[in-house]
Amino acid sequence: MAAAAAIYSLFIINKSGGLIYYKDYGSAGRMDTNDSLRVASLWHSMHAISQQLSPIVGCSGIELLEADTFDLHCFQSLTGTKFFVVCEPGTLQMDALLKVIYELYTDYVLKNPFYEMEMPIRCELFDLNLSQAVQKDRVALLGR
Repeated sequence: MAAAAAIYSLFIINKSGGLIYYKDYGSAGRMDTNDSLRVASLWHSMHAISQQLSPIVGCSGIELLEADTFDLHCFQSLTGTKFFVVCEPGTLQMDALLKVIYELYTDYVLKNPFYEMEMPIRCELFDLNLSQAVQKDRVALLGR
């Protein structure tokens, strides 16, 4: 597995379905801004519909979507903010990475006095620590 290809992209969606953060990690099919907004909106809608249609009481929505060319892993916080990564099929430990990303979000975004809730994330410390966490995860994937 190539180090730079394990994780294709990261999306963070607010509870209203708006894209507040997007980061591309060198996926083959780069998306422009409009495409990333469409993907985030579509995922938010699919996630909400899956919660309502699930036969399991208390279902929290889709957590993993497996396709031929990618996997999509999702983590939803208690506040409704969704974090999802698009990665190579069969990539392991994405749940753990999503929880690390959520911790970084709470530490560097929510505790930032200049950040307004539900607005796009523009926080240098978050970007820096996120890059380090993703790089650390890629190194761990190579070591298996």
